[in-house]
Amino acid sequence: MKIAKVINTHGVRGEVKAIPLSDFPERFNSLRTVFLEKGNGYTEYRVESIRWHKNQLLIKFEGIENPEQAEMLKNKYLTVKVQDTVPLPEDSFYFFEIVDLDVVDVDGVKLGTVQDILQTGANDVYVVQRDKGKELLIPALKKVVKQVDLEKGIMVVDIPPGLLDEEV
Repeated sequence: MKIAKVINTHGVRGEVKAIPLSDFPERFNSLRTVFLEKGNGYTEYRVESIRWHKNQLLIKFEGIENPEQAEMLKNKYLTVKVQDTVPLPEDSFYFFEIVDLDVVDVDGVKLGTVQDILQTGANDVYVVQRDKGKELLIPALKKVVKQVDLEKGIMVVDIPPGLLDEEV
């Protein structure tokens, strides 16, 4: 899971500057190990030090000793293992858990698959790719999303009248 993105080097000791992507800034206080993409896989990096500076992170990794080495990390995402994610409150989910879920209505009829999540400010909106027809935009509201079952890989929704193309 991506938690930050390296945007630049910082100083002469091999530090990098990163933008946090997590809704849990406190997670960085205890961060000891991260993974960065390298080729077709990931390389583990141990965090030597981490501090906040102007809403960004300044991170020093073990083995990265100069700006030239730090430059190789630029534009890479810092990721953690799924089991190292911050536990969420009940009925809250990470994006990666929602994307690719099958969406069915309350009668069990498959409507499509969640392809993306739009953050609109008021509430998130699930972009559902239908087997036929246009995408379906479903508001992430409790009155619409009745159940999310990660084990079964489904989201049960109660579609408001007029939301489906065939009803228009």
